[in-house]
Amino acid sequence: MKTRTLGSLSVPAIGFGAMVLSPGVYGEVDDTRAEAALKTALDAGGVHVDTSDAYGVDGHNERLVGRAIKGRRDEVIVATKCGLAIPEGEPSRSHPVGYAFNELRVNTEPRLVRGYAERSLRNLGTDVIDLYYTHYTDPGVPIEDTVAALADLVRDGLIRHIGLSNVTAAQLRAAHAVHPVTAVQNEWSMWRPLDADLLAATRELGVGVVAWSPLGNGFLTGTVQTLDAGDFRHNAPRFSAENLAGNNDRYAPIRALAERLGISPAQLALAWLLHQDDHVVAIPGSRTPSHIEENLAAADLTLHPDTLALLDEALAGFEVSGGTLL
Repeated sequence: MKTRTLGSLSVPAIGFGAMVLSPGVYGEVDDTRAEAALKTALDAGGVHVDTSDAYGVDGHNERLVGRAIKGRRDEVIVATKCGLAIPEGEPSRSHPVGYAFNELRVNTEPRLVRGYAERSLRNLGTDVIDLYYTHYTDPGVPIEDTVAALADLVRDGLIRHIGLSNVTAAQLRAAHAVHPVTAVQNEWSMWRPLDADLLAATRELGVGVVAWSPLGNGFLTGTVQTLDAGDFRHNAPRFSAENLAGNNDRYAPIRALAERLGISPAQLALAWLLHQDDHVVAIPGSRTPSHIEENLAAADLTLHPDTLALLDEALAGFEVSGGTLL
């Protein structure tokens, strides 16, 4: 697998987003299938594994990742996040999102940060987290204060690198002034551009970008026509029956181009993303071994400048129905 750098951290160009391995994301899944999927990714070189203490119930996703990497921890770059799985009895603040439930509850108070990390270390069965993110910014806590607490964890050897997820350029700059930030993780795909100011800030500061949902929550695979009961995407307006049908119609030319190139729509979407910046990496998730291997193989694709121009022209004319998630 080709590697790229996020700050001073070297990672595969395409890693693995583990959120899909917990029940209630893309419908039901058992742990046996989930662990097999993750091991497929590791065996194929997708050893940058991204999880969160908020995925699944009671740390389910982190614990699953911990079991899958047991015995091969040295091969894996483990990334996880904090701030949403708030201890009982602690306050929380609202962070607006574009899902049907409209908000997430967040607490990144510095006094809680060490406890979050220690809980994740236990769940993951490891003594250090390679890349540790705030999951969302807390509107009641200056990001500088949270990053100062994360810096203490770096000093004490609990985490190796600091990341920020779902942030703005201004928040990144404020955080980076306290301690170097290795990566930001924001949504970025063919149907959700990265904010231009944020991208400019990452380039200026030498911060990498980890693209979450690089396949548009599976939409860019070209295979999502309906959703099963229990699928988390029912909360995303983009996936309502009417919006999904319209979005599929709009992206038909992209799928047709992938067919002409002899690659899958997912591979085209991932290759396009990797061509946007030398320090962007993708973390698609899947439960199907063949799809996982197909996604990881996209790291080896080189798109001709004419192809990129066609894609950019097509994408500039598309407007996704259903809004954005942030």
